[in-house]
Amino acid sequence: MARFGPFGPAPCLAAGVSGGADSTALVLLAASWARQRGGECIALIVDHGLRPESGREAAETAQRLAGLAVRSRVLRLRLSPGAALQARAREARHAALAGAAREAGIVHLLLGHHAGDQDELRVMRARRGVRGLAGMAGVSPRDTVMILRPLLGIPSPMLRDFLVEQGVAWVEDPSNLDPRFERVRVRRAGASQPPGDVGTAADDRAAADRIAAADLACHVTLRPEGWAIIRGDALPPDALAALLRVVAGQIYPPARAAIGRLAGGLRPATLGGVRILPAGRHGPGWMLVREAAACARPIPAVEGALWDGRFRIRHAPPGARTLGALGPSPVDRRAAARLPAALRQTLPAFFGDQGVLAVPHLGIGPACAVAFVPPGPAAPAPFEPASGGGQICACRSPEG
Repeated sequence: MARFGPFGPAPCLAAGVSGGADSTALVLLAASWARQRGGECIALIVDHGLRPESGREAAETAQRLAGLAVRSRVLRLRLSPGAALQARAREARHAALAGAAREAGIVHLLLGHHAGDQDELRVMRARRGVRGLAGMAGVSPRDTVMILRPLLGIPSPMLRDFLVEQGVAWVEDPSNLDPRFERVRVRRAGASQPPGDVGTAADDRAAADRIAAADLACHVTLRPEGWAIIRGDALPPDALAALLRVVAGQIYPPARAAIGRLAGGLRPATLGGVRILPAGRHGPGWMLVREAAACARPIPAVEGALWDGRFRIRHAPPGARTLGALGPSPVDRRAAARLPAALRQTLPAFFGDQGVLAVPHLGIGPACAVAFVPPGPAAPAPFEPASGGGQICACRSPEG
């Protein structure tokens, strides 16, 4: 944990717990570490509801941890069947964990990925090149939390031995043996080190991240309305990938090959739910705005709700029913004129029974607030803008 700090006095942590051996060991180790420093680690137990027995297992895990003086909370997800279930379950789990940590006022969220998970991921990513060889990061900013993976250097058998020594049981998830999943097939084949030096790959990725951060600081302005301006006709692929991901409100950028075709010579295009357009009267260069057709459907106007993966409701005006894209709805022309026309349709707007009630970024309507909170930072490495250079919001969110 020392390399993830400083944490300050009485650190309060949260750990995602499935009930399996790895996450159970994680929360016990983290709770012990936090107690030694006057703090606490809360277990966030996720019940996916994907198996009939998952609810019982979550309850048993909570009871088991209570007997070990670890406070817990069960988060129940109800996912509809259909395509990409595993991917949707993963995203729902991360969102639930981050939301529960935020509600508890906790910044540091620990996950139980271990050395075996890292090796398997490297094998699966080997075909993607050097950046794939670097594997998972020990620290990852996500939404309003910092995800920490303190067990990446620990093999799973050691974690199980630890639980046996402590006399602590755990849950075995049958999906970990299902050959339909790539990770299981890789594990059965024996995850071996992919070609290349993983340590060098990690160093190379860190260096690339620092370069991307510098490029963003010098050439990009990222606006709180969720759009960006690039000063110039080109941007290195890593920096462009970061912008596309942030403007689209996505965790991952589009395919690197597609980004590479645009990075060296920007031109009008739509990629990953983002439009690239000439900046026009907003300055030389190009602007990136959300694609209107890709915006999410309206959501209930509830404080704390997240719309389009990018905007969180801080304060809804009286009478607001939903928050969604402004679209073609008519608004005051003078207020709208300061922003690009392509952007206006994608702005978050509160709707009431009679239509548009308020558009926070245009100052239209009663007092209300939404915050631009993309899933991750624009730059994976910290930076300072060069003298006379551009400005960019590099923090995880306005509250970070």
